[in-house]
Amino acid sequence: MSYRTSPRPGYSSTDSSLTIPRTTSFGVLRRDSWQSLSESPYSVGAGSRLSTALSDKFSLSPDPRLWGSDLSPDLIEADDDLHNPVFEPDKMDPKKQILRISARGLTNVGCLLILFSTLLVLFIGYPIMTYQAEWGGPGYNVGGINSSGQVPFMGNFGLIDLDTPQEAHHKLSHRDGSQMTLVFSDEFNTDGRTFYPGQDPYWEAEDLHYWATNNLEWYDPEAITTEGGALVITFSEKANHGLDYQGGLMSTWNKFCFTGGYIEVAVQLPATNNVVGMWPAVWTMGNLGRAGYGASLEGMWPYTYDSCDVGTAPNQTLNGEPITAVIDGDHAHGGTLSYLPGQRLSRCTCDGESHPGPKHADGTYVGRSAPEIDVFEAQIGGHPAKGEVSQSAQWAPFNRAYTWNNSSDNEILADSNMSRLNTFTGSVTQQATSVVTDTNQKCYELIEDCFTVYGFEYKPGYDDAYITWIADDTVSWTLNAAGMGPDPTVEISARSVPQEPMYIIINLGMSKNFGNIDFDHLQFPNRLLVDYVRVYQDAQSINIGCNPESFPTEDYINQYLEAYTNPNLTTWKGDFGQSFPKNSFIEPCQ
Repeated sequence: MSYRTSPRPGYSSTDSSLTIPRTTSFGVLRRDSWQSLSESPYSVGAGSRLSTALSDKFSLSPDPRLWGSDLSPDLIEADDDLHNPVFEPDKMDPKKQILRISARGLTNVGCLLILFSTLLVLFIGYPIMTYQAEWGGPGYNVGGINSSGQVPFMGNFGLIDLDTPQEAHHKLSHRDGSQMTLVFSDEFNTDGRTFYPGQDPYWEAEDLHYWATNNLEWYDPEAITTEGGALVITFSEKANHGLDYQGGLMSTWNKFCFTGGYIEVAVQLPATNNVVGMWPAVWTMGNLGRAGYGASLEGMWPYTYDSCDVGTAPNQTLNGEPITAVIDGDHAHGGTLSYLPGQRLSRCTCDGESHPGPKHADGTYVGRSAPEIDVFEAQIGGHPAKGEVSQSAQWAPFNRAYTWNNSSDNEILADSNMSRLNTFTGSVTQQATSVVTDTNQKCYELIEDCFTVYGFEYKPGYDDAYITWIADDTVSWTLNAAGMGPDPTVEISARSVPQEPMYIIINLGMSKNFGNIDFDHLQFPNRLLVDYVRVYQDAQSINIGCNPESFPTEDYINQYLEAYTNPNLTTWKGDFGQSFPKNSFIEPCQ
């Protein structure tokens, strides 16, 4: 495009000696391109003709030549790069492209990183820090609740307590002398701990009535604390929820479990060694059942069974057979062997029914349950009265007349002067393999300030599986798995030494179910003290955790969480309103 060569209409030229700028092909005004005014798009007279009209309205002339600005193309201005970018073909060559980061770009990236970090701290870091500050670590304040913020931070959350002596980090197997390594411990050395829900990473105290055994007390977290380097559970004559007594029970349910190995506790028993009535215990149970939560236990405790036969059926019979299960059982119940509702999660479970798994190679489900092995249940017995402990395991389905194969190969007493077979072997709700052993008669609350060691070592499964119990830091007795082999008289198969992940329970209660109670001579309050809890396993076969791959529990518990968190649901079918999965031995799957 070129400028017009004649004056624009309405304009007249008066001076042809002036020059005007012309544009190059790039539209840039160049001083050396000024030509005669005849080539200008403006009329020289325009300035004079409009001077009166425009000068009155604007401070600058419409002719930029009169502004006094430098119009030189060589003038460098700050925004030249924006208006006149320089095209450099060599820089467009992909082979010559390199990462170019300017200071401005670095500043932008830095600002974004700062902004992103600020958002992370605000929406993630801050809530975590404030929660931690409020929670204060494991709770130690009596009467505290989760997120109380009233207690010091312990800083000792590992599976192995930092206070456990180095010499206690290994233990020799009581079975074969092989070395075992410590996998869990709690020394209870920090005074003032409490165990309300959410306060401790491994322990939780219950707030309920243990109705299943007709206990006379209410279990309250208030009854449990740590003092003088020991766990203290206090049993008081104190009204609580309509009951006359208050005791304590705490467990590691769904927090810490172990499968196989050796558990050891050092305890001081409550009251004295010759007054009957108190029921202190340390025991373990499979994680699929929660102690005190009846709905979770129905059809689960005390089964430890992985066969599909009449042993999984209600009352351990089908159509009245076998007859021995009808007449050779609990004489207090007309000879009936079992009142159990049947194994809820048996190997007979129909495919597609609710079951935590896993499955066998043949496609059948692994039989699942909530078995029990007791470290000890302390009692007073004998004439004259003396302190004893019952060390046992509970089983289902049951042998005929609750008589297991307790031959000398399967029931091995270390010292028959100290230990003897328990006269209680079972009832319509459980079969027990139990031996009673004399305690250290000094280590009682009102006698001498000392602790004595109890425990059990076990190998899960069949064949070479076993349970060996320890009393007063010495082997008391051993049960070999063959003792719980098949019983053709009631048409059941072998029961395994528990293979479920087991959690730990510690409690101090009182119940007439466990024996007579001498209210006239019992002293209240009385206390069970636990110096430590330690768990060991073979270093080559460590198996800890409540959700192992071979015996998972997490998904099933989450699916039926109310049964595990509401102690008022006493039954799975009635209160919880659930049905048992179909059992192929009892009914067709289709």
